[in-house]
Amino acid sequence: MLMKEYRICMPLTVEEYRIGQLYMISKHSHEQSDRGEGVEVVQNEPYEDPNHGNGQLTEKRVYLNSKLPSWARAVVPKIFYVTEKAWNYYPYTITEYTCSFLPKFSIHIETKYEDNKGSNDSIFDNEAKDLEREVCFIDIASDEIPERYYKESEDPKYFKSQKTGRGQLKEGWRDTHQPIMCSYKLVTVKFEVWGLQTRVEQFVHKVVRDILLIGHRQAFAWVDEWYDMTMDEVREFERATQEATNKKIGIFPPEISISNISMPSSTRSAPSSAPSTPLSTDAPDFLTVPKDRPRKKSAPETLTLPDPEKKKN
Repeated sequence: MLMKEYRICMPLTVEEYRIGQLYMISKHSHEQSDRGEGVEVVQNEPYEDPNHGNGQLTEKRVYLNSKLPSWARAVVPKIFYVTEKAWNYYPYTITEYTCSFLPKFSIHIETKYEDNKGSNDSIFDNEAKDLEREVCFIDIASDEIPERYYKESEDPKYFKSQKTGRGQLKEGWRDTHQPIMCSYKLVTVKFEVWGLQTRVEQFVHKVVRDILLIGHRQAFAWVDEWYDMTMDEVREFERATQEATNKKIGIFPPEISISNISMPSSTRSAPSSAPSTPLSTDAPDFLTVPKDRPRKKSAPETLTLPDPEKKKN
């Protein structure tokens, strides 16, 4: 198990970001999806918890085989997805990632939002007070992102909001900017497989960090698109976008799972636990013995027994 705490500051208030994060997640999922790969929304509906109150439960399937490193693609089926379940009780959320093909793999993320610059060192005392973890600050303005995801229009160093006047963040902006808020994320990665655990857990944290950096940059860079939205309007945007995203990747969600969305009559319905596409039952290449491989001879092909008659003589 590898646990890290990420702190990402934003030039927004917690109340503003409530709209911004919903807008960003929907738009980002749509942009990153293509036929056969991307984010399929399976369930998105109100949810009530006895401890946290009213919230929203979302279940998604993230198809990402081509995004895996080569060593990981060698051991997973060609059709591979991770299940994401999120419970949003803003300003507190829980997100879990699991994979039926890798039962010993999981990611657990607890998020809390506060109007400060990441200065609350005891925010997760109830969840992980005595657990060892590294605290990592992510700066949306100065931290580098993978080159393939970089867009100047989404760079907070250059972007300036027309509606809020915020932007063009300079080095040290977190010390002086108002308003300012922080996303605190406690991320636990588990991959309990001997020989691969450290490598996989470190790789997953690198991916999580990149996703958090890109997503928070986009939430701010798109602020003029969502700033005037109400909660009802962003929920409608979310509903329409998830429907378009499912069509974009060529997968339709079960009819019973998406609230208030009527599916075409030709669409197959299935329990939410059923895979959209059957997983391959073929063994990975590295487990298949080549047909032309010579058979190892651990014993003679024929066994010669002593002649009893000769033994008598």
